[in-house]
Amino acid sequence: MERILSGKPANEDQNLDTSLRPRKLSDYIGQDKVKDNLRILIAAAQGRGETLDHILLYGPPGLGKTTLAHIIAAEMGVNIKITSGPAIERQGDLAAILSNLREGDILFIDEIHRLSKTVEEVLYPVMEDFAMDIIIGKGPGARNLRLTLPHFTLVGATTRFAMLTAPLRDRFGAVYRLDFYNEESIQIIIKRSAHILQTQIEDNGLIEIARRARGTPRVANRLLKRVRDYAQVKAEGIITKQVAIEATTSLEIDNIGLDDVDHKILHTIIEKFDGGPVGLDTIAASISEDSDTIMDVYEPYLLQLGFLDRTPRGRMATRLSYEHLKIPYHNNQQVSFFDNNQTAK
Repeated sequence: MERILSGKPANEDQNLDTSLRPRKLSDYIGQDKVKDNLRILIAAAQGRGETLDHILLYGPPGLGKTTLAHIIAAEMGVNIKITSGPAIERQGDLAAILSNLREGDILFIDEIHRLSKTVEEVLYPVMEDFAMDIIIGKGPGARNLRLTLPHFTLVGATTRFAMLTAPLRDRFGAVYRLDFYNEESIQIIIKRSAHILQTQIEDNGLIEIARRARGTPRVANRLLKRVRDYAQVKAEGIITKQVAIEATTSLEIDNIGLDDVDHKILHTIIEKFDGGPVGLDTIAASISEDSDTIMDVYEPYLLQLGFLDRTPRGRMATRLSYEHLKIPYHNNQQVSFFDNNQTAK
């Protein structure tokens, strides 16, 4: 079963995302600094009649990196070709994609940090010189064929910025980080989505969904869809505050957007490991979850709330997490038998 509160795209999101996705920068809600910089970048490129510099977008999943790539293409009036890092397995895959691009087009590579090393090295001259060297044949008879490419813009997206190699990062002319949205922006997104979906929603119901959306538009739209179903079956199709609370409670989502997985992580750290510090792999093994999934999907929001603290020795639960779970807080820092002025007793 796919997790409702995950920022990663699910199968059910495909049609929903397409219908709710804004088409212009003016319709894109939130990320104001990124939008302002993109407006300048686009206006300058159009004024000079040039293609855009290569752009890298990074941040937690579900914040609108793919949507921004589509908007950039629309604002520039060019086509967009979409692929992902894992889908480009060989140099030939990359050559096939690049050979179909036209002047000024956008190539969007999602999860670009998952490109293989071989493909990444081929991409360097492509980004810098718009040329690709292809080796034909093997051994002494092998020869090099240089493929000249049209000038295009590579838009890369990643949730793991630190996993990008320095040579690849340096070849992007513009690098933007997308942050979690504030509650007011999420409310505007939900209101817009409800209008498109022709769903009646009261202001109090909208607020209740927004506060559980984890600052992520994809999660907000997914929750809206689930609450809409609940309202249709049990509340005459109108999303009120009470309906929103009942619907999200039935989905095991609490009043700040934590679900059973988040609670399991916090309870494990607090109850099994005395509040921490505890290593990520140990937490993952204790709850039967992948460590990368915990780090990419669960941790960012818990860190944003101030419920977790990363230390060199591992993860620790903070006082705020104890208070939210209604567990008595105790300082679990170990007391040394020595200090700077006294000997052991």
